[in-house]
Amino acid sequence: MKIVLVGATGTIGTKVFQNLSERHEVIPVSLRSTEIRADITSKESIIEMFRQVGPFDALISATGNGEFAPLDEITEEQFYTGIRSKMMGQINLALLAQKYINENGSITLTSGILADDPIRGGVSLSVVNSAINAFAMAAAVELKRGIRINAISPGIVENSVSAIGHFFPGHNPVPMDRVVNAYLKSVEGVVTGQVIRVV
Repeated sequence: MKIVLVGATGTIGTKVFQNLSERHEVIPVSLRSTEIRADITSKESIIEMFRQVGPFDALISATGNGEFAPLDEITEEQFYTGIRSKMMGQINLALLAQKYINENGSITLTSGILADDPIRGGVSLSVVNSAINAFAMAAAVELKRGIRINAISPGIVENSVSAIGHFFPGHNPVPMDRVVNAYLKSVEGVVTGQVIRVV
């Protein structure tokens, strides 16, 4: 398969790239660090990425930003950080991919545990992650040409504990190999319209 991996240089994307590139042609995409680049907050940038890549069999998005802030302090603009990036950025990847992806292709988006297990200061990301899950379930009903779509919803990944673990008291870190397996299930398997939770 020819797989487009957006967020290929991130914590999860790096490991997914290493695994899938053993068996497939994986096109790494990032904001700054790869030959093909994309800013997912810009539809024009996404379109240019797809034009450079050409036809492909699978799209993985392991990218998207959001902001942590207490409920009584969070601003509308802080909400829009996650909405523009992790939510609409990934939704636009999926919407625009329909024009370039091959028949029976797959689209894999990334949400996260805060959709189901909120934390203090995480309301913005809970909203965004929930939206990604809902989009994947609803889009699966309408995608044509046998195209599948799923969302991966990992808990806090063990590789991220040192950076953001303090936001997640009592959460059990998820081993990276289990997270990678969720992406393999979405890309190399047969499921569609699923939220694949890794907890």
